[in-house]
Amino acid sequence: MKIKGMDPESVRKALIRGEVTLAVYGLGKLGLPLALVFANKGAEVIGVDVNPKIVEKVNSGISPITFEPGVEEILSKVIKEGNFKATTDGEKAAKDSDVMIIVVPVMTDKMGRPNLSHIKEVVLAISKGLSKGDIVITETTLPPGTTLSLGKLLEKSTGLLLGRDFGIAHAPERTMSGRMIKDITSSYPKIVGASDKETLNAVKGVYEAINKKGVVETTSPTVAEAVKVFEGVYRDVNIALANELALYSELMGFDVIEAIKAANTQPYSNIHLPGAGVGGHCIPVYPYFLIESAKEKGFEMRLLRIAREVNEAMPFHVVYLTIKALNSVGKPVKNSRILVLGLTYRSGVKELYNSPALVVIKELKDMGAHVYAYDPLISESDVAKIGALPWKNESVDAVIIVNECKTFKDMIYKRAIKVNDVVIDARRLLNPRKVIDMGVKYWGVGFPNRR
Repeated sequence: MKIKGMDPESVRKALIRGEVTLAVYGLGKLGLPLALVFANKGAEVIGVDVNPKIVEKVNSGISPITFEPGVEEILSKVIKEGNFKATTDGEKAAKDSDVMIIVVPVMTDKMGRPNLSHIKEVVLAISKGLSKGDIVITETTLPPGTTLSLGKLLEKSTGLLLGRDFGIAHAPERTMSGRMIKDITSSYPKIVGASDKETLNAVKGVYEAINKKGVVETTSPTVAEAVKVFEGVYRDVNIALANELALYSELMGFDVIEAIKAANTQPYSNIHLPGAGVGGHCIPVYPYFLIESAKEKGFEMRLLRIAREVNEAMPFHVVYLTIKALNSVGKPVKNSRILVLGLTYRSGVKELYNSPALVVIKELKDMGAHVYAYDPLISESDVAKIGALPWKNESVDAVIIVNECKTFKDMIYKRAIKVNDVVIDARRLLNPRKVIDMGVKYWGVGFPNRR
């Protein structure tokens, strides 16, 4: 059923009755849960992925993603019920669908410039199956202005008129790994911006069918794109502020955590906690969407660039603290045995992309250290792949805590790790006094480290 021009409530009911067919392009950690939520609600859903192994797995009822509550159960259910199937044929999926949702990744190059090649490949496939009344939605986080440019690309490829013959919208994903189903259905309202009012109404109905918090309408896809990018940039800048305050506190000889906790008793103050840097696919990437976009307009976003510089420097500061900490007990980094705890970019998420721990490990190895690593979510074989030694209860000279996994507290306090000399607490997970009482020197980001 073509839904462009229908009111939101009629669309919502039609989707639940199985009268609307959606194609979701990209069956990764974002796309698959979204496709399953729609199928579980009653929609006919076609999942599209270029990887035939993923398609085969999904059609067999096996989830290619892990550590996502509810995904395996819903996948098994909708496969049995017959309203979800996967394919590698994006063109046919477009022909068979009323709504096409794009959830493929946008990567950046070494300069931070976004690479839209994967998105454009999907749009090309869709263009070969696009017909009057269809709606294309981008969920992937994009530089503002991208969705409308993709609409123009579809217009050029098909001869159809954007706004009159088909619609395009942006509805940015607002999810976190490990809680995808919950976030899609009930954590936050859905942001939606569309090329025209008819498309906006229809897309609103699509998401009201699955999101208990409802929909926030914006006046254009570009505004909707800006919403998601602004959210990420806000966090990056505020983390950079916390990190810079931590560096200042070290120089001044007081504990930044004490100061932050006291400052945050004022309702207007919400200073973040400092750390070893920022990782993942989102926060370190989104600022460059704006930086590069602004550069094209002749404007320099100085604050965003400086925030990136601060956060990108933090893993190197952790290495610096490690050098000073070992030197304080008369040891060089070279040939020291150092254990890095916390390899994932965030505790509880099995993802290494852009993790600060990778930088820390590489730098220490280059200095001649024997670097061991442990993370409860990362296998020994994967530890070896990133160039570290899998830790097997060896005694070490220093321990570096890079992410906030609570397991590490017990490992230190209960002496499950035999650490001879120093702990470098980059996430301020531990009580410094407890560590010192164990006869181990404590160094931390934003702590009055004794040089």
